Amino acid sequence: MAEDRRLERDGGIAAAVQRTLARRYRAERRFRLFGMIAVAVGLLFLAVLFTAIVSKGYTAFQQTYVLLDVYVDPDVVHVGNLDSADYQGLIKTSLRELFPDVKGRRDKRNLYKLVSSGAGAVLRRMVLEDTSLIGRRLRIWVPADDDVDMVIKGHVDRTLPESQRRLDDQSLAWVEVLERQNRLEKKWNFTFFTAGDSREPELAGIWGATVGSFYTLMITLLLSFPLGAAAAIYLEEFAPRNRWTDVIEVNINNLAAVPSIVFGLLGLAVFLNFFGLPRSSPLVGGLVLTLMTLPTIIIAARAALQSVPPSIRDAALAVGASKMQTVFHHVLPLALPGMLTGTIIGMARALGETAPLLMVGMVAFIVDIPRGLTDAATVLPVQIYLWADSPERAFVEKTSAAIIVLLAFLIVMNAAAVFLRNRYERRW
Repeated sequence: MAEDRRLERDGGIAAAVQRTLARRYRAERRFRLFGMIAVAVGLLFLAVLFTAIVSKGYTAFQQTYVLLDVYVDPDVVHVGNLDSADYQGLIKTSLRELFPDVKGRRDKRNLYKLVSSGAGAVLRRMVLEDTSLIGRRLRIWVPADDDVDMVIKGHVDRTLPESQRRLDDQSLAWVEVLERQNRLEKKWNFTFFTAGDSREPELAGIWGATVGSFYTLMITLLLSFPLGAAAAIYLEEFAPRNRWTDVIEVNINNLAAVPSIVFGLLGLAVFLNFFGLPRSSPLVGGLVLTLMTLPTIIIAARAALQSVPPSIRDAALAVGASKMQTVFHHVLPLALPGMLTGTIIGMARALGETAPLLMVGMVAFIVDIPRGLTDAATVLPVQIYLWADSPERAFVEKTSAAIIVLLAFLIVMNAAAVFLRNRYERRW
């Protein structure tokens, strides 16, 4: 009987264990399913985001051009006025020759709007490069107006009522005539990559903002990496463990979580109002971003130093190396890949920042390409912000295209961080 009761008890325990295991396995399967769903939803949102940006922005990499037969009239353009000649007037004359029936003043103004206000600059550049073109008839491609560009790219429904289109029926008829004559063509938009900002969408480019971003990040890198690395080395290797060191470490961790606009307010108060540095300059922008990225770089550099095994330090000290030699000859070379990775991630964050730069004036409308650290400039995120606030439909695709370029830079920087970590990081 006792044996039977023992077997019955053991069987009950085994059954209970099996039920418990079954519940655990079901819970584990549910957890894995929820995790897969979460990853799938995240990837779906990411795919939707990228699809929306690319679908709206890829057309900005092309620009509609109009083929015109332009006579470079010697009475208008001659050696004495090559820079100031009325090149846009010659463009208008060629348009009137294409549509000789246009007589009214209002109709002529609408006709002239088919081409960009920068069309004359194309002719001017050609004449300045080769003065033998004076007195000759040229067939040249000039940029079309942004409204024409939107129609050709299919962003404007031609069947809509005239009141719902920026181009009236007469202008749309002229566009269709140019299409039938094969005088309209989409070409690669070099202007987008080589020009600065403009009030005209077809003439606007990202080169000025790109150069401003380069100068700003150069200042940020030159200041933040040495200061951040030095602070991390001191705090991790040389600083005494006391109350003041703890206070500094806590404040560094807190600064990493401070909203970026607070650093912009600090830059406005200190660098502009107190030191009087030039407003809207990459110098001020770089100083502000240095303050913002320093905590991130210090934290990443300290983590890299902590990852070096204590045996490295002990071995160096055992063979007679000083504390300084141990740190700079043994510990720092091993921690450097991790420090560089943290620095690149900090630079990527700085590249995408807008709020602190708005506070120091880098939101200004700037056409010229900056030539130095103290010239007025803007950066890519601020340029995107300015274009997103513009009413013209053509700036919508410009905004998305600039976002694509910015994302490409960020992906490259993060890929470089991953490469450095995988290529040079030691496995202990």
